[in-house]
Amino acid sequence: MIESQRHSYHLVDPSPWPISGSLGALATTVGGVMYMHSFQGGATLLSLGLIFILYTMFVWWRDVLRESTLEGHHTKVVQLGLRYGFILFIVSEVMLFFAFFWAFFHSSLAPTVEIGGIWPPKGIWVLDPWEIPFLNTLILLSSGAAVTWAHHAILAGKEKRAVYALVATVLLALVFTGFQGMEYYQAPFTISDSIYGSTFYLATGFHGFHVIIGTLFLIICGIRQYLGHLTKEHHVGFEAAAWYWHFVDVVWLFLFVSIYWWGGI
Repeated sequence: MIESQRHSYHLVDPSPWPISGSLGALATTVGGVMYMHSFQGGATLLSLGLIFILYTMFVWWRDVLRESTLEGHHTKVVQLGLRYGFILFIVSEVMLFFAFFWAFFHSSLAPTVEIGGIWPPKGIWVLDPWEIPFLNTLILLSSGAAVTWAHHAILAGKEKRAVYALVATVLLALVFTGFQGMEYYQAPFTISDSIYGSTFYLATGFHGFHVIIGTLFLIICGIRQYLGHLTKEHHVGFEAAAWYWHFVDVVWLFLFVSIYWWGGI
């Protein structure tokens, strides 16, 4: 006979997904190194590792959704812990981008003689910040307003409006990603063009990667909202997605001001 639970914490069942995710990450890392050094089978191992990671992500989060939506394990105490955990995750992401900005300002505030002693380095034609970058800024800020609209709609119990707002957010995110790809395609410099190209593509590329992850996050939230999983009392997954999206917004503002505008003067 199973004893009834007398506390509000969630003691998770044993799961194979942490070890499968670790093996997928290992295969991806080794395969990526092999591919970059032109070893035979590197591309295959890299592809298998990525597929394994994506599969693990799908089934792991599927289990989490079942535990929260269907089994009712996510009590108020558990939700609070999930919020604290996600805040710590965003703090770690802030530290990641802090490193990129540190590299940029270290190189730009005291340019070395190897790059001509000037910034931008000699021979680098920078992008106009008031063209695609400024347009992308408006698009991303609009998407942030749309996700806030979705949050208020969920709190007000207006399910259809929340779905419409999430669709608008995702569409704006896709437009942003498309413009960013077009900017990369038309850029007059590459990642190997001095320290400027390296820091520019590393910072903006990682931001673009986070936009893609955030877009997938919001698509899942939109599907869950359409299926009626999210309520005004229980929508921690959406809150995490909204916080993540606002973080992406703020990082882009710093990128626009420091790298596109100030860094291109």
